[in-house]
Amino acid sequence: MAYHLRIADLLPSERPRERLLEYGAKNLALAELIAILLATGQGKGKLSAVGLGQYILQELSKYQRDPLDVLRDIHPQELMQIPGIGPAKATTILAAIELGKRTFQFCPKQRTAIESPEDAAAALAHELMWQKQERFAVILLDAKNGLIGTEVVTIGTATETLAPPAEIFRETIRHNAIKFIVAHNHPSGNVEPSEEDKILTGRLLQGAQLLNIPLLDHLILGCGNHCSLREVTNLWTTYPQNE
Repeated sequence: MAYHLRIADLLPSERPRERLLEYGAKNLALAELIAILLATGQGKGKLSAVGLGQYILQELSKYQRDPLDVLRDIHPQELMQIPGIGPAKATTILAAIELGKRTFQFCPKQRTAIESPEDAAAALAHELMWQKQERFAVILLDAKNGLIGTEVVTIGTATETLAPPAEIFRETIRHNAIKFIVAHNHPSGNVEPSEEDKILTGRLLQGAQLLNIPLLDHLILGCGNHCSLREVTNLWTTYPQNE
């Protein structure tokens, strides 16, 4: 790559931004990553943004340390001593470095654990409990029953909804869930499972066995109440799950 060429003069396959989109940030050279932050090169067309990124690395090597080690704690005034680096470019580079530090140090909060039908009903209360139309939803869980998220899969009429198993498993796999719970609402408020509910649950349990993604429960919600099919049927005995 010619470092004195403008970015616009490079082939699209050689431009840092296009390369990042095509190959991912981890596959770019350090000079290319810096070039994306710089956006433009040195004045009067002497160096492209990539060339200026390479020049910065050469200047930082004078500290007799790895350039990344220098960048970790460098002061803005030190960066601005490098020709072609003014306040805007220096602050952009340092902001990116600080963002990287904070991302590395960030510790995700512990996920809410779904340990009972009550927990599951609470997680879906807003989306299902008081709706006037039937909705079918899935609760996505990690290996420790931590809540990854919830998804409404289908919305039906006031009296029925369609819940194709393929859609349910597609959402589960798409979110990399290790376990899942399904639920739907009865707008009437009667949460007793119908025969259709039991048949669907059996089909889902069979699919869960095949895919080795345990189905922990099927809930029916309505008007402040809920029912766990796991507690009121023997389906989990018929189709045991590897939990």
